[in-house]
Amino acid sequence: MSARTVPGGAAAGVPRAELGEEAMTTAILSAEEVALFARMGRLRSIQQGQVLFRRGDRGTSMYVVSRGEVDLDFGDDLRPKRLGPNEFFGELGLLIGDHGRSADAVAVCEGELIELRHEAFERLVEHAPVVVSFFLRRAIMRVVLNEQGLIRRLRRRNQDLQAALDRLHATTHQLNRTEELVRTDELTGLYNRRGLMMHVQECRDIGKADRFGLVLVDCDRFKQVNDDFGHLTGDRVLQSVASILRAVIGPEDLACRLGGDEFCLVIASGSRDEVMRVANYIARTAGELLAMEGNEGAPPVICQLSVGACLVEAGSDWNAWYARADAALYRAKRHGGGRVEWQDPT
Repeated sequence: MSARTVPGGAAAGVPRAELGEEAMTTAILSAEEVALFARMGRLRSIQQGQVLFRRGDRGTSMYVVSRGEVDLDFGDDLRPKRLGPNEFFGELGLLIGDHGRSADAVAVCEGELIELRHEAFERLVEHAPVVVSFFLRRAIMRVVLNEQGLIRRLRRRNQDLQAALDRLHATTHQLNRTEELVRTDELTGLYNRRGLMMHVQECRDIGKADRFGLVLVDCDRFKQVNDDFGHLTGDRVLQSVASILRAVIGPEDLACRLGGDEFCLVIASGSRDEVMRVANYIARTAGELLAMEGNEGAPPVICQLSVGACLVEAGSDWNAWYARADAALYRAKRHGGGRVEWQDPT
């Protein structure tokens, strides 16, 4: 997001690089973020004195104050916080899952909260990944700075200092992993469609190249594998395809599972020969592995692959990229599969 602006609210239109540390770590959501969270979450009424959770409680939800105020009491010699409208809390319970609460949360007065659970957050990631990515960066920075402040206040307590450091490392690792999961396919470990779109946008932002190679890969007769041997076997086949793609990509290339049994590669080279070398390697390797399989009727570990390849311009629309490579992929399947077809721009 370095070349874009902070979404919505008072900071709208201000480049992120110009925001101070306080703005990046504030618990106040922008108007755009609040609207999105309200759309995906559920509204919950609260009464004066109502305990929302206690320190140590396991939690999986985060909250945004829609109306009223909430006090957070962290205990010991830590300063309490009072949160008002558009401020959020409890995000670690949502992002890490089953996380021990670090404070008591009590309603100061009658009001309303927006509650966001894991399934609602998943929908939010699908709907607005860029907004979610910015929110996660702020959450990470806020946690890190809060933990650093805690360490300073507990410097005289060596045992507590070590515990705070451990929490800092674990929390930072978990939140970084959460942001990575926004981009990653859980089954194969490759980038997912969201990760692909973010990669393409980043390449455009920095003017990385004028042309890319695009390779679409589809498993031939994959439904039959699932029908004959079950979905666990189908999952192993998809993981084998992912291994082939990982083996062939370079450091600036990207391998992605678009969904189902369809994969793609974005290749940094703008050379037809290089793109075809990669595409032919994928189809040939799958064929060789298939030929090496043992007893007929045994569960397969790979299947025949159809491949469509083309060159695309960096500034063009993704749908145009996909349509060109998909035309080549369709020809490969129409001619029996297990082969590579090339599609020129015309």
